[in-house]
Amino acid sequence: MATLARDIPRPRIFARINRDILATLANPGPGWFAMMAVVLAVLAFGIFCLLYQIRNGLGVTGYANSVYWAVYITNFVFWVGIAHSGTLISAILFLFRSRWRTSVYRVSEMMTVFAVMTAGLFPLIHLGRIWKFYYLLPYPNSRMLYPDFQSPLIWDTFAVSTYFTISSTFLFMGLIPDLAAARDAAEPGSWRHRLYRALSFGWQGTDREWRHFNRGYVFLAALATPLVLSVHSVVSWDFAAGIVPGWHSTIFAPYFVAGAIFSGVAMVITLVVPLRKWFGLEDYLDRNTFDNMAKLIVLTSSIVTYAYLTEFFMAWYSGSPFEKGTFWDRVSGDYWWAGWTMLICNSVVPLACWSRKVRRSIAAMFVISIFINIGMWFERFVIIVQSLQHDYLPAAWGPYKGPTWVEYGITAGSFAWFLMYFLIGIKILPSVSVNEVKEAPPEALLKRLAAEGEPVAAERGR
Repeated sequence: MATLARDIPRPRIFARINRDILATLANPGPGWFAMMAVVLAVLAFGIFCLLYQIRNGLGVTGYANSVYWAVYITNFVFWVGIAHSGTLISAILFLFRSRWRTSVYRVSEMMTVFAVMTAGLFPLIHLGRIWKFYYLLPYPNSRMLYPDFQSPLIWDTFAVSTYFTISSTFLFMGLIPDLAAARDAAEPGSWRHRLYRALSFGWQGTDREWRHFNRGYVFLAALATPLVLSVHSVVSWDFAAGIVPGWHSTIFAPYFVAGAIFSGVAMVITLVVPLRKWFGLEDYLDRNTFDNMAKLIVLTSSIVTYAYLTEFFMAWYSGSPFEKGTFWDRVSGDYWWAGWTMLICNSVVPLACWSRKVRRSIAAMFVISIFINIGMWFERFVIIVQSLQHDYLPAAWGPYKGPTWVEYGITAGSFAWFLMYFLIGIKILPSVSVNEVKEAPPEALLKRLAAEGEPVAAERGR
């Protein structure tokens, strides 16, 4: 690749990168509008289900006597977990100078912000009386009611809001040079030109601007890195701080963090495969990128599988009938199919990624990522529902009566909510970092440029 980079003029490489990536910002076509119409239809049904629940109360859900955390909290933990790979790929791998991340980290950062926006809905939906959400906020009031700072639910409020703030800032800061490039390519006077001119803050690409930008970006990456460990650890303490069988475990923090990265990387693959085909970005999102993401899947799947085995072993070794009963119920109880779906999708299916041929197959990685997303959703469902329905009080045992159509509708609406923002985002913001791809052009792009030979006069003059 180094030889190819020396043989091809840098202006030609940079012009091609600008042209290919900024072309993704062209006005939407019929395919985009058709997809948005489907997304909005599903979102409308989800909103209808939410209004129906507000009108009729939480009795329309499948809550049982002891199961008052169910699908909504499952969705909350799932979406918070999805958000974590964005920070991993954009911040941690940036600090380690992993070059392969350059073409994929922008999508993962956008996914992070939109996933946190989706996750934040579910604690409010779970409340039932959404309009009283401000009771969670620690401000002086006359109600003689103040949040309990010893409650992990309050920790969630601070952790998720902090994560959203830092992730949004990190995304926007990295976008500034790319927005300036989009500004220069846009037609003067158009709404895109005015928008990008405002968002790029007059960026001119001077040596002084780049020096301050690079320092600030490293600082934000270092600041965002602890969030990967802390935010989902706090989410795990929602469970570990309780005494419910199957929850009260010190392994929950690393277990949840590994699972979050696992599911997040899978979701990145799910999103970039159709994006790669749709926008013609095969030279940027190449097989080496998928190979490296598959290796992350192998690592995190191994950690998650080890956590599963540890949980089952400690439940047996503890001698507690409640612990043993809870974990036995996960593979043979009312929701045995959910437990086996979790184990197969998260522990067995990723084993295929040990094969280099599978790792470098775009279609195979897309299918595997779908299975992982399904398995990680059921993991959270199993942890929450099957632990709550068999706690320490046999008199309170009872199967969860859902999910009901309302819960299915709101869950589908959350995916539509996420995809709506993502579809808008990829048509307004560059899906691949123009700035960082220029620093290390992909090998596939260099090979294509070398095969094309000398540029035509018009391209040479740009």
